Amino acid sequence: MKHLVQIAGIRDQQEAEMLMACGVDWLGFPLRLTVHKEDLLEAEAAQIIKSLRPPHAGVLITYLNQADEIVAFCQSLGVRKVQLHSEISLDQLKAVKALAPNVFVIKSLIVRQNNQSELKAEVRSLSPHVDAFITDTYDPVSGACGATGKTHDWKVSRRLVEISPRPVILAGGLRPENVARAITEVRPAAVDAHTGLEDPNGRKDVQLVRAFVEQARAAFTKAV
Repeated sequence: MKHLVQIAGIRDQQEAEMLMACGVDWLGFPLRLTVHKEDLLEAEAAQIIKSLRPPHAGVLITYLNQADEIVAFCQSLGVRKVQLHSEISLDQLKAVKALAPNVFVIKSLIVRQNNQSELKAEVRSLSPHVDAFITDTYDPVSGACGATGKTHDWKVSRRLVEISPRPVILAGGLRPENVARAITEVRPAAVDAHTGLEDPNGRKDVQLVRAFVEQARAAFTKAV
């Protein structure tokens, strides 16, 4: 995986088609969450995911932390990529790969205040059992670990990119006006956006999506 653009929070088939037409690679479906409300029903997500064709792919984003539940959910949705946003034990993480070796596992690294050393330790211990990481922002007000609309200290993410043997996706408050600078400073393998591309009704704005993809592609090219 290299220089991918992922956008999360898909609401319906029409929105999915628009995102793909704008050049988005991976579409993220946050489901079975602990803080936020789901954007669509699980059956609706499954139908959209079924319609996707390479190079586009669906990504399950979830707070589940039991391997059997995670794998069963991936199978019911028809996804081969899962983004784990909750704390999960090493044994359960190993079990996910044992039960479903073909599932691409992305583990979140949630940037909080003064937790860089803990994140480095996570990278060292979890790298053998995941396929990629995603750095995101913790919101102390809501308790959310994603879809906060807030950036974090990109120096932390940059350091994690430097030490990680796995690709790192950068998320957290990314928008068309800051994604190029974020890529330049962090050098991630991919970027992820959610709330920063939405209109007041919570739907993805086509102009914002186009600008985001254009800015990201240009920055990735320069960062090579």
